[in-house]
Amino acid sequence: MNKVVLIGRVTRDPELRYTASNVPSARFTLAVNRPFENQNGQREADFINIIVWRKQAENVKKYVTKGSLIAVEGRIQTGSYEKDGQRIYTTDVVADNVQFLETKSQAQSRVENDVTPSDFAFNNDSNQTTDMSEEVFADFGDSIEISDDDIAF
Repeated sequence: MNKVVLIGRVTRDPELRYTASNVPSARFTLAVNRPFENQNGQREADFINIIVWRKQAENVKKYVTKGSLIAVEGRIQTGSYEKDGQRIYTTDVVADNVQFLETKSQAQSRVENDVTPSDFAFNNDSNQTTDMSEEVFADFGDSIEISDDDIAF
């Protein structure tokens, strides 16, 4: 099984191109934060090349800009090519599905306030706890009594 799901921010505006048979494709790089901090207490990111095809490629070009928060679902694809007598190996994610994770107004607000993508941290800390000290259903109402006759089997 070859399946990848990523959430991150686009590092530059997507590039839209067309094949010889007029099929659109878009390329961009997604910055995905790692779930841990390095020795200096900073969270590092991986920069992953993404390729998206057809109508989704046109939508990505139209609606996604540098810094946009998106989710990508797809598969890993490797390849290689010759450059100056050297074999260059590539690894890309071919997107089957791209989800926009912020509204247009949120993106506009981020741009207007000059917020950079690095100002956003994905908080994946496993040490977070939820306060469960209060009973969730405390004000739900009276208790219900069920007899054996109420059960259908």
